[in-house]
Amino acid sequence: MDYPLQLSFKLMAMAPQIYVRDAPGSLRMYVKQKLFKLKEKITVFADEGQTQPIYHIQADRVIDFNARYNFSTSNGVEFGAVRRRGARSLLRAHYEVMQGEDVVLLIREKNPWTKVADALMGEIPVIGMFAGYLFHPAYTVTRADGTEVLLATKQPALWEGKYTVEKMADLSTEAEALGVLSLLMLLLLERRRG
Repeated sequence: MDYPLQLSFKLMAMAPQIYVRDAPGSLRMYVKQKLFKLKEKITVFADEGQTQPIYHIQADRVIDFNARYNFSTSNGVEFGAVRRRGARSLLRAHYEVMQGEDVVLLIREKNPWTKVADALMGEIPVIGMFAGYLFHPAYTVTRADGTEVLLATKQPALWEGKYTVEKMADLSTEAEALGVLSLLMLLLLERRRG
């Protein structure tokens, strides 16, 4: 993939949709989350017409406090998962990216107070429209040894959520797919929490 990636989603949409575009602006992934699903099951498509599935994300339980979201290819071959660390994620988002039972990447929120301020200001009528210009939550993806490999940062936007994902270090193709899919899942989950 050509970095930086641009992730965008409409804030006013009924069903959350995320568009992932590479540096030249080509659509690389499209996700449309279904409403009213008790157990998350998300399909990641290569096109907005939803004709070319490339990945599936399936929750292992209904309540997502410590849920694990398993990743599989369009053929059904599982290759990893992301798990939200429930108690650790109450103040600061904390996710573990796994291959089998081994943690290969960690995702942490850089500054939890930025997200809190963004969410609080976003609830104020009229003024809340401009919260997206003031506060920019960021999430770092690191290897188990602490090496930062990806960085997702919220960008200023009025009617949509925009994030830029920058590549900070080399990754294998599989680890890169795990990191990007984990960030997609994180954004779908965290945007509900503010």
